[in-house]
Amino acid sequence: MIALIDYGAGNAASVGKALARLGAAHALTADAARIAAADKVILPGVGHFGALMDELDRRGLRQPLLDFLATGRPFLGICIGLQALYEGSEEAPEVRGLGWWQGRVRRFPPGQKVPHVGWSQVYCRRPSRLLAGLGPAPSFYFTHSYYVPENEAATYAAYYPEPFTAVAERDHVLGTQFHPEKSGEAGLAALVNFITLPRGAPVSVRPPSPPAAAPARRIIPCLDVHRGRVVKGVRFLQLRDSGDPAELAAAYNRAGADELVLLDITASHEARPILLETVRQVARELFIPFAVGGGVRRRADADEILAAGADKISVNTAALETPALITELAAAFGSQAVLAAIDARRLPETAGSGWEALSHGGRRSSGRDAVAWAREAAERGAGEILLTSLDRDGTRGGFDCALTRAVSEAVPIPVIASGGGGSAADFAEVFRAGKADAALAASIFHFGDTSVADLKRQLRQAGIDVRL
Repeated sequence: MIALIDYGAGNAASVGKALARLGAAHALTADAARIAAADKVILPGVGHFGALMDELDRRGLRQPLLDFLATGRPFLGICIGLQALYEGSEEAPEVRGLGWWQGRVRRFPPGQKVPHVGWSQVYCRRPSRLLAGLGPAPSFYFTHSYYVPENEAATYAAYYPEPFTAVAERDHVLGTQFHPEKSGEAGLAALVNFITLPRGAPVSVRPPSPPAAAPARRIIPCLDVHRGRVVKGVRFLQLRDSGDPAELAAAYNRAGADELVLLDITASHEARPILLETVRQVARELFIPFAVGGGVRRRADADEILAAGADKISVNTAALETPALITELAAAFGSQAVLAAIDARRLPETAGSGWEALSHGGRRSSGRDAVAWAREAAERGAGEILLTSLDRDGTRGGFDCALTRAVSEAVPIPVIASGGGGSAADFAEVFRAGKADAALAASIFHFGDTSVADLKRQLRQAGIDVRL
C-alpha cells in the first residue's frame, strides 16, 4: 500500500487519480500509524515551501515522515515534495525543511520568466531507477519558481538556462521537480517504476543532447463551455455547439495537447458559480495540466474548482474589480496555479493607442489599459497571463502579435496567446513575432480544421520547438 500524504496539497487528487489508473493500492492519509505501516510513501506538493512545511507541522506529520524515511522503504517527493527533503528554501528562509538531504532550494535568477512553466526535456546524468526505460532525454511538465541545484543525488537534470535537479535519487529516496501525474504517458511510466520498486534496471547513462534552455512552446486547446456544452463563436457571440466537454477533453489528452483550458464563458455575466460537475467530468479524463476559469470571485470558489480536479485557476472579471484577489490566490495556492485572464480590445484611434481590458466575458469595459493591467497582475502574484484578443477571437485570421508582444515584453511571467489562430503559420508567427510562450485555440481543433498532432508536426518543420 502506498501512503499518499494528505496535508491539503493541490495535486494530491491528481496523483491519486494516476495511481488509481495504474491499479496501485493507495490511501490519502495524514494518520501516523498508516504512514508507518505503508510499503511506500508519496509526498505531493504544489505552491509555497513555507506553507507546505507549516502544514506538515500543524498536522504533526514531520516526525512520521522522518521515521518512515529512516526505515529504508521507498519514498517519492513530487515538486515541492522534493524540495521539502532539503534543509530549507529561499522561498521561506526561516522555515526548516525535512533536512534528509543537505542543501537549500534557490529561486531562479532575474532575467528568466518565472515560474518555469511547461514541458521541458530532462537529461540523464547518472543511472536512474525512476526513469528506467524512458531514454536519455524525455520531456515532462514543470511549473515552479524555485529549484534544487544539480548535486550528487541528481540522476536527471533540466536547464533554465543553467542545470538544476529534475530527478533526485539516493538509496530508497527519490524525487521529481516535474509533475509525473501531469506528464502524460511518460509521467505514468515514471510512477510505474516507483510502484514496482525495487524491481527495474536503471537506464544507461548516455551523453546528453544539447540542452534546451527553455520549455517547449505549448499548444493548448480551449473548451469554452455554456450550460454544460462546449461552444464556439466569434468574439464570444454567435455560439455554435462543439460537443461534450469530457469527450473532447479525452480526445485532446490522447492527441498530445500540452494542457487544457476550460472557460465557463457566461458565468461572470450571469453572476453564477462555475459548473463544478463539468469540471469533475473533464478532470477525470486528463493526465495533463488543466486550467479552469469563469465565475471565480473569491478563494472559496478556487478551493472548490481545485478540489474538483483543476490544477490552475483563471481569474478575469473579479480580479479587475478586486485586484487583491490575485495576491490572495497566489498566497494560498502558489503563483503557478493562478492565471490572470485578460480579454483585450484595440482602442480606436480617437481614443489613443493601445488596448483596453474588458470584463464580463468581453461585454464591459474595465477602463484599464491591457498592458498595464498585465504588468500589475504579474506584480500581484499571477503565474501566467492568458491573453485573448477580442478583435481576433473566433475569426481564424491570425493572432494579434502586436498585442501579444507588448504584453510578453512587459511582464516577467509566461504569456499564453489566444484569439485568431487559424493555421500553423499563425502559431509560428505568434511564437516568433509575438514572443508567446504558449498558444491557445478552439475552432480549428473542434471543427476538424487540423489536429494537435498535425499542427505540432508543421511547427516542428517550421523550426518551432514543440513537444511531439
